[in-house]
Formats: sequence, C-alpha cells, structure tokens
Amino acid sequence: MATRRLLYLNAYHLTAYRWQAAKLDEEESFEIGERGAAQFAAYLARHPRDSFALLANVAEEGFQLETIPFLSGADRATVIRRKLGQQFFGSSLSTAVSLGREQSRRREERLLLAGLTNPGFFTPWLAALQQAGCALSGIYTQALLGSTLLRRLHVDEERCLLLTVQDQSIRQSYFEKGELRFSRQASLPDSSISGIAQALAGEARKLQQYLTSQRLVARNQPITACLLAHASAHKTIAASCVDGETLRFRLLDLADAAHRCGLKTPPADCRSETLFLHLLAVAPPKAQFADDDQRHAFHLQQLRRGIVGIGAVTLAACLLFAGKQLIDSEQRLAQKEEFSAAAAIARLRYADIVRTFPAIPTDNETLRRIINRYAEIETHSSTPQTFYRRLSHALDSAPQIELEAIDWQAASGSGSGAPATSGSGEGLLAGEIDGAVLRGFLRLDAAAPPRQVLAAFNVFVAALKADPQWRVSIVQQPFDVESGKSLRGGEILFDNEKPRAFTIAIGRKAER
Repeated sequence: MATRRLLYLNAYHLTAYRWQAAKLDEEESFEIGERGAAQFAAYLARHPRDSFALLANVAEEGFQLETIPFLSGADRATVIRRKLGQQFFGSSLSTAVSLGREQSRRREERLLLAGLTNPGFFTPWLAALQQAGCALSGIYTQALLGSTLLRRLHVDEERCLLLTVQDQSIRQSYFEKGELRFSRQASLPDSSISGIAQALAGEARKLQQYLTSQRLVARNQPITACLLAHASAHKTIAASCVDGETLRFRLLDLADAAHRCGLKTPPADCRSETLFLHLLAVAPPKAQFADDDQRHAFHLQQLRRGIVGIGAVTLAACLLFAGKQLIDSEQRLAQKEEFSAAAAIARLRYADIVRTFPAIPTDNETLRRIINRYAEIETHSSTPQTFYRRLSHALDSAPQIELEAIDWQAASGSGSGAPATSGSGEGLLAGEIDGAVLRGFLRLDAAAPPRQVLAAFNVFVAALKADPQWRVSIVQQPFDVESGKSLRGGEILFDNEKPRAFTIAIGRKAER
C-alpha cells in the first residue's frame, strides 16, 4: 500500500518525513548539491509507489495583487496563465489564489499571484522525482498554509501578521480577513531564545512599515502581530515585544497549536516546520506551484486508486448480493422441505379419508366419460330467455298481433346436425340450436283492407328478423296471397269478419 511522505526543502537541505496516523517521523536529510541529489534519487528508488508532497521555505518568493474580469472556465484559466507569465516570466512554479470579487459596480475578481522566482533551485529534486516515476501531489509554501493555521487557532483578526520560526529564519506573512496578502522570509542569525525574541519584535515592526509603504495597510492602521512560539520562550518574547500605538502583539502557544491541529508529536522548541508539515498532510491548500507535467504521475496514481476503489466497491456489492442470494436460497430450500413434509402429511390424510369411502359401482374411466357427457350437455343447453326478450320487442312494434301459442324447441345436443321437428312438420333446421313456433292472429277493424293487414303482419316479421342470428320462416300467412289465386271483393268482406291467423317458425343459428 502506498505511503504518504512529505519533503521539507529550505536553503540548506531537503528532509524526508514519513507521515502516518497523524505522526511525523523524520527519515533522511539530503544536503543541497549533487551528492545530496544522488542520495535523494537512491532514496526514491526505495519508495517508487509512495506519494510525495513538497513544502518549501525559501526566500525567493514573489506576491502580486491583481484584478481580472469576472470570468469562468477556460477563459478564466487563460487570463490567469497570461498574468502569471507576465509577472513571473521564466518560472513555471507559480499559482493564483482567488480573493473574491470587488465590492463595486465593476464585476472583477481579485487575485493574489504567487511564484517561486528561483525555479533552478528546485530543478534537481523535481528531476529526481520525475525520473523515479514518483507521484508528486504538489509544491507548497508555509505562506499558503498560514490561512489554514489561523482558522485552526480561531484567530479572527481583520488584519494580522503571522510570524513563525523555522530553521535559521523567520517567516512573516500578512493576512486580511484570513486571506494571504504578502509573505517574506528573514534570516535568524541568533537562534537563542533572547535572539528569537528580539528578531520577532524587530521583524514585526519592519513588516508593518513595509506594508504601509506599499499601501497594503493604511497609515496609523491598527494591526495585530501573532507570534507562534514555544511556551518556554513566551516570557522572554513578551518582554521584547511591547505593544505600540498601531502594533499589538499576541503570543500563540506552539504546543497548543499542535494539539488543536491534531499533531501527536508537538515541537520541543520554537521551530514550527513540523506543524506546517502536519497541516500539509491533513489539509493541503488548493493552490500549489507544480504544473500538470510535474504532477502527471500523481494524476495516474489517483486514477489507479479510483479504479481500484470502484472495483472494490463493485466487488463488495457483488459479495453482498451473492450473500443475500445464498440466504434466500437457503430459506427457499427450508420452505420447500416444509412444504414437502406438509404435502406428504396431506397425502396420508387423504389416503386415510379415501379408504373410508364406499366402493364405486363402476370403474374410473366410465365415471369420467359420464361426467364429460354431463358437462357437454350443460354447455349446449339453452333457455328461451333470449328468445322471449326478442319476441317482446317485436310485439311492442306490432300491437295488432295476438299470440295463441308458443311452442319452444331446443336442439337435442347430439351434435349430429339433424333438425328437431314437431308433429306438424314445423321445427328447427340443421345448424340451429333453439327456436319456437308462434301461432296467433291479427286484431284489426272489420273494414280493414288486405294491404293494411299485410302491412301490420310484415312489421311484426321485420322486427323478428332484425337480429341476424335468428332465422324467421312464415309457415302460414294471415290469408292466402299466392300468385295462383285471386282475391274477390265478396270473399274479402266475408273473411274480414274472422281473425287472421298465422304461423311463424323462428330458429337461432349456432355461433361459428
């Protein structure tokens, strides 16, 4: 598994640390020069899969405040690259920190451009990292980590100076509302407690004068200088750092700061480089100085870790699904055994009950044929309900009709297709499933002419024929109208005194 390692570079040497479980362990230190670079290459060969982050504490830093139009995406990145190229020409180690928008009508964004003005100092170490194929997550400075430290220590001064001691130097940074505006490094010739106290007091006043001359701070503007030092040096530093009219000093305990930041091995003296290395490990800032080519191996490592992570999540999901399926299959198997046992008990009970039944006088095959025949008869049986409904509609349309008899007939259901006929020769034809023979007469006035009688009769017949499923056959008309006979007036007058009887056969066709 890849281990995180931190590199600390100053003007004298490069130190490698191993960071694990919020604890820093110093491994090796390499002097500036060819010999140190060769030793560093050998060290990297022993850790080719680890990731490295470089924290630099050098004096060659530049800062410049700029404003750009409010842009986004590729346009913003292009403008920032052009600004960095103009400000730090010849140096690829540069970055931009957004300071928010201008509070004015013009929509502009404020930027702090920062760059390492001596890239050649970093070249041997970066070349060794690239040659070994090690992953470089970024190049950072203590000034970029100052904002993180102030937030962890809950320093909410609107304008403050942060002075820290590391190696043989003092780092001085100016912050407005927690955001970096300027930083510089001063040498520390005397590293004793009294020398550190005097250097902190003098450098704080010098930095205030410089900021005033650069109009970063207004004249007579009150400002607080936060001094990060070990508790053993607080008394001496407090004696040297006396508050003035515009400069107020505030002492911060280095051990307390380490505890608040989560560092398990607090510094034993006033040097704070291990605290900044820990902040770099747990909360690296977004801004850093390495370009994409220098971080190529780190991007590949992140991609590999992402693929491995996705694979691990997928494998875990598959294992969980397989476990669920296994549990479900075991439950179904148990249910199957329970159902099989219950079915066996039910069969035994059924067999016991069957043995108590009396013997059937016929065999099973004959009984099955009888039941099938009964079901067939039930299926083909019919009732006159539909016929009566149709007949009632027809009678409503012909009120002169009076019925004397309805002979209902149903097919035998034998399936032979033979007609079922009555004794008079009237009955169903082949393919009809039920029907009836209607006998009745027409009640009209004695003076009603034959055409009126036929019209009333035809209305009744047409109403019966309205349903295409019914076949209507006229067996006897109200009077003889055959073409071979003639109607005489005297006979018509005589016959009108009698009811005009008729006979109609109706049959319902089988559906196909």
